[in-house]
Amino acid sequence: MKIAILRGSPCRNGSSSLLADNFIRGAVESGHEIMDIDVAHAEIRPCIGCKACGFNGTPCALNDGMAEIKAQILMADMLVFVTPLYYFGMSAQLKMCLDRCCSINRQITEKRMKSALLASAWNEDDWTMTALEIHYETLCKYLNFENKGVVLGIGCGTIEKTRESPFPKMAYQLARVL
Repeated sequence: MKIAILRGSPCRNGSSSLLADNFIRGAVESGHEIMDIDVAHAEIRPCIGCKACGFNGTPCALNDGMAEIKAQILMADMLVFVTPLYYFGMSAQLKMCLDRCCSINRQITEKRMKSALLASAWNEDDWTMTALEIHYETLCKYLNFENKGVVLGIGCGTIEKTRESPFPKMAYQLARVL
């Protein structure tokens, strides 16, 4: 299976990246092909709502790095969303990438792709990830994703805390059972 990892953290070596690295290791060991896409540092602009794409695959009016990212997304069988939790949602960088996918909504929904969510948060409260979980579940319904699992790393405010937590192993194990 081809898996596109969409890294949405502006911190390249932070807690969410540790989760992604462990997921990738498990996926590679299971024979999957990985496309590791750093959307947080890609040269993409926010959707301007012009509707030139018609939400049906017509090329976007914006000419930036998103065209290549969309091509990789459409080659994938699975998308893995990787993000730190910022104000109880995904990072702005990952959200901007997802907003720009509106031009390929039809192609994505028709593919019936698999998906997963890997997230890290400083906070340890049991409600910390609720809004992000609901947003992810909504994306799964809207885009016909088969949710293969989530790893919600609470209490992962530093890379050291994340290494000591169960969450890297959970990300690895999630990828191993795909």
